[in-house]
Amino acid sequence: MKNTIKSFKQAKINKENLTMLTAYDYSTAKLMDSTGINGILVGDSLGMVCLGYEDTLSVTMEDMLHHTAAVKRGVKNALVVGDMPFMSYQASVYDAVKNAGRFIKEAHADAIKLEGGADVSEQIKAIVKAQIPVMGHLGLTPQSVNMFGGFKIQGKALDDAKKIIEDAKRLEDAGAFSIVLEGIPSDLGKIITETISIPTIGIGAGKYCDGQILVYQDMLGMFSDFTPKFVKKFANTGDIMKEGINKYIEEVNKGDFPAKEHCFTMKEEILKKLY
Repeated sequence: MKNTIKSFKQAKINKENLTMLTAYDYSTAKLMDSTGINGILVGDSLGMVCLGYEDTLSVTMEDMLHHTAAVKRGVKNALVVGDMPFMSYQASVYDAVKNAGRFIKEAHADAIKLEGGADVSEQIKAIVKAQIPVMGHLGLTPQSVNMFGGFKIQGKALDDAKKIIEDAKRLEDAGAFSIVLEGIPSDLGKIITETISIPTIGIGAGKYCDGQILVYQDMLGMFSDFTPKFVKKFANTGDIMKEGINKYIEEVNKGDFPAKEHCFTMKEEILKKLY
């Protein structure tokens, strides 16, 4: 059954946990969709796990549209959310609506995600008014890494925690259909989840959120640059890939691959005329 913003909201009412993962290409998205995953975020994390950047700030609209369109082509049932990159919405409400519209019109996303609290509430209102669903993102927002002084857990201090709670309310009032909570204390995630009526999707925000999301390369052991504390490796796919590649190299070097069953043939009388 197709996941929609309405089914996300109904899941919170029914106390059913939502599952999301990131994806950045057609084949991975198609595989994920076959599992019954509720949502796929085409995150600007692609800058780090796919493009090799140190952070997400260099990712462009063209990058995001290209990858979102590829993911969407592989998905039938999951809710596909396109992540708005740095400076695609911060400068003005006009930029926010125009670029959000590109995700829907050009990449065929089901919704968009953007980072920030009260400071982007006007952008969210305008995007929703343009009939585009918006997922918010609070806590450790990677596009604010320079303001935070690095990838640091947010909401530990009283004033910071209060601000995140208030920002969550503002995003709900602005029309967001859900909010990603990243890198905050578990208890704060619980308070926010109980305070607002829209689903919270946690990544390093504890078990009390309405759903969870992870970067798939992290949870499958495919990204080795660093592993955040909140990541659990559910499979060591990276090791399996290396094992397969090493076996391929070995068989090619030995002359065992390609074998007869992997080769095409031609008629003997034609072959003789080639010599």
